[in-house]
Amino acid sequence: MEKVYYFDNNATSRVAPEVAKEMEPFWGELYGNPSSMHFFGGGNQKYLDLARERVARLLGASPEEIIFTSCGTESDSTALWSALRAFPEKKHIITTKVEHPAVLSVAKYLESQGLRVTYLPVDAVGQIDLGDLKAALTADTALVSIMWANNETGVIFPVEEAARLAHAKGALFHTDAVQAAGKLPINLAGTKIDMLSLSGHKLHAPKGIGALYLRKGARFAPFMMGGHQERGRRAGTENVPYIAGLGKAAELAAANIEKENTYVKDLRDRLENGLLSAVKNTRVNGGGASRLPNTTNISFEYVEGESILLMLSEKGICASSGSACTSGSLEPSHVLMSMAVPQTYAHGSIRFSLSVYNTAQEVDHILREFPPVIEKLRAISPFADGKPLFGMDSCGTPHHH
Repeated sequence: MEKVYYFDNNATSRVAPEVAKEMEPFWGELYGNPSSMHFFGGGNQKYLDLARERVARLLGASPEEIIFTSCGTESDSTALWSALRAFPEKKHIITTKVEHPAVLSVAKYLESQGLRVTYLPVDAVGQIDLGDLKAALTADTALVSIMWANNETGVIFPVEEAARLAHAKGALFHTDAVQAAGKLPINLAGTKIDMLSLSGHKLHAPKGIGALYLRKGARFAPFMMGGHQERGRRAGTENVPYIAGLGKAAELAAANIEKENTYVKDLRDRLENGLLSAVKNTRVNGGGASRLPNTTNISFEYVEGESILLMLSEKGICASSGSACTSGSLEPSHVLMSMAVPQTYAHGSIRFSLSVYNTAQEVDHILREFPPVIEKLRAISPFADGKPLFGMDSCGTPHHH
């Protein structure tokens, strides 16, 4: 296989070699069930305790505040459903228009069941206005759920202040920190945040493991019911190898926070500035806001994101697009639409997300290979002469109205 230039770490990240090594014993000699009474199974409890301590340390929390889940999506669902069951008399939740589908899909479903949902708008750089949150909060609000950082643009939200506002009104506060954990310093101890979701595969642990932080004393109703595992807060036999792996990944992430915000950020800036100067008619989405150090979302006018990705893929370059070509029509990402990114740009948006495993040589490779791709696509684009993006969708399918 040719060399892979992997710049799609917000989608998933490689499993760190140290994490794979940490998990190894649990596939073989340490296969016991931690809930067993005998020494062989019960002996595995200490590995769960160690992992819990490591995840807690990454978040500035206490080990007993960490609940292991199967993924970020489960953590998000748990937070939303739990808040509503903890406050059955309250019928209102607040979130943003730019959340991950793991939150938005639940919110939309709850709306269909008669709950009131307020979706906070974002401005042109993708930032929320805390004044909007203040205005939306009522005594009927059970939960406010605002992501720590956006998965598409990297824009960082003022979650600590938002949590204070939510608490002042008697609402619980949850943050989806799937993209922020391990990239930004987080210290939950001094905050009013009640629940926080994270996912292992975004920080060099495997897919299929996540965690939910639950603030000591916060009202909570479990989502998964059954046995007594996780102090009765999440039933199901613990996934010991993956939990051990997540613990190790959290330890590595804590050690690498500074590297994320210096080395990785410098690589991201080198890539971003290089593309902006090499390709005309480009814009950085969320560039005016405080962003994750590893993420850049760049729109290239008059080209279509999927075409860019396919051509990059042929060159071994992995990135992602802010849109998905479904059933013959292309909708730009809900995040970019909420930011009012012009249509001619929104369709051609590419997200590059880096990790500590990327190198300057890889960035330079992209800077060499990328501009000719855009040049080629613009040469054949039906829109490049300034014609509007109508009459044909960006997948090249004519519209018949």
